[in-house]
Amino acid sequence: MCAVIATRLSHVKPSATLALNAKVKQLLQEGKAIVNLGVGEPDFDTPAFIKQAAITAINEGFTKYTAVTGIPELKTAIIDKLAKDNGLSYVPQQIIVSTGLKQALFNLLLAVLDPADEVLIPAPYWASYPEMVAITGAIPVIIEGALTNQLKITAQQLQAAITPNTKLLILNSPSNPSGMAYTHEEWRELATVLQAHPNILIASDDMYEKIYWGDTPFVNILNACPELYARTIVFNGVSKTYAMTGWRIGYAAGPATIIEAMELIQSQSTSGANSIAQKAAAAAISGPQEGVVTMAAAYQARHAMVYERLKNIPGVAPLFSTGTFYSFPHVQGLIERLALADDVALCEFLLTEAGVAVLPGSSCGAPGHIRLSFAASLESLNKALDQIEIAINQRLHSHV
Repeated sequence: MCAVIATRLSHVKPSATLALNAKVKQLLQEGKAIVNLGVGEPDFDTPAFIKQAAITAINEGFTKYTAVTGIPELKTAIIDKLAKDNGLSYVPQQIIVSTGLKQALFNLLLAVLDPADEVLIPAPYWASYPEMVAITGAIPVIIEGALTNQLKITAQQLQAAITPNTKLLILNSPSNPSGMAYTHEEWRELATVLQAHPNILIASDDMYEKIYWGDTPFVNILNACPELYARTIVFNGVSKTYAMTGWRIGYAAGPATIIEAMELIQSQSTSGANSIAQKAAAAAISGPQEGVVTMAAAYQARHAMVYERLKNIPGVAPLFSTGTFYSFPHVQGLIERLALADDVALCEFLLTEAGVAVLPGSSCGAPGHIRLSFAASLESLNKALDQIEIAINQRLHSHV
């Protein structure tokens, strides 16, 4: 029997990070020593009080189906967090809890997009954004941030990209992969454009909100322009902030009619998030936050070290970023020095010759860059950078 695969999949690429992780695991199984800086996963353990909340939930038999949009305890914690940290007011009907932020965003895309709708995505972007849009049949429209503007888009670029078919704009700050965050003034400039286009929805991916060390407080576009409240959906989760990637809890807050549509989608897919993980997430969000501060400080210190080391490698131009746990240097000069084809070839070289896994910038819409995760110990990072420098020098000397 011949395979019958939906044509929509012909437009969808596999996850670059998952593919890289699979290759790294294969090399490790073959006995090769690899420092994996390609996957965005905190190296810290989930704090003990969060794990204890899950253990208690299991022991108390909290193992049944939950409401599709999340348990009341977690929704209350989310509402309180958004009010306290972000100055945003929501009621339970405006909140949905999902199996990770990725599912929450996918729910939105399936709920609001039709074929021929256009979704604006600033580049560099999280690699999943355009592929998720493509699955819905809608059209991802990429807006390229310039190095001269710290890889952030301008109001003029946003205005030029809008057409009558524009349905949604996806924003992510601090950015995976660039680590750059938009300022209040930059948000205001973008919001001025959006106010003239009242039919465009806005998705604000705030996943790295707490991994931020900018000179000014974190703000998203809704903080800068409350007038956009009725058409903005704010996304967040516990994966990065609390080192809970495997717990798979994300959430969205937005207009009740849109959240209701997302609930309909979710009710026919996962039915809801894991009950035990929801209890743990509620404890994480409402509990002590000292661990979050400690982890963010560690990431900042690692960023400073990685930045200093990268800028001393000829042909590498790192950005001094303000958040996340990624460095996203421009490496076109290094590609040319090593006589390689592109950033993909450079990543292959670093994996096979240096034993270091990093992600090609082209998978994030920014060729000529690489994404290096510093969610690893300083020892591992220094080891990786040592091996990269050695591999580069060996290749250069072999070509002399």
